[in-house]
Amino acid sequence: MIRALLFDWGNTIMVDFNLPGPMYEWAKVAWVAGAEESLKELSSTYSCYVATNAGQSDADAVLKGLSRVGAGKYFSGIFASSDLGHEKPSPDFFREIISTLNIPFEELVMIGDNYIKDIEGAGKCGIKTVFLNHQPGPENFPMADAIIHSMQELPYAIQKL
Repeated sequence: MIRALLFDWGNTIMVDFNLPGPMYEWAKVAWVAGAEESLKELSSTYSCYVATNAGQSDADAVLKGLSRVGAGKYFSGIFASSDLGHEKPSPDFFREIISTLNIPFEELVMIGDNYIKDIEGAGKCGIKTVFLNHQPGPENFPMADAIIHSMQELPYAIQKL
């Protein structure tokens, strides 16, 4: 039974425009297409968390960025690498989250757009994974439990896990 969803932040929830400084200070911010609708649906059933490396942001800064598009209300918490002392794909990053949430790894799902950091890292800890593959073409992602090409597909992918 899945109890909680872990979401990468940049290019999974919000578009990463690669601007300097923390995202909450950027001149423009935007949802990834379909993310808002999926979060609205999924957050009514699952606890949702952000799990991000967010190089220049701690959890408070990530929340400020999410709030700029109205996304903060969908998340029960934020795990930023700067606060955890570990970065994805390190198993320690994911173990720290598992320990904090006190939820068994098999009841978590990691959703992200970076195969190595998000999917391999979580998969090595036994966490189920959904890979948001923005690139069309051949798919060879053996550690992904599900592969989607848009966030609109996420609720269906979660149901199938």
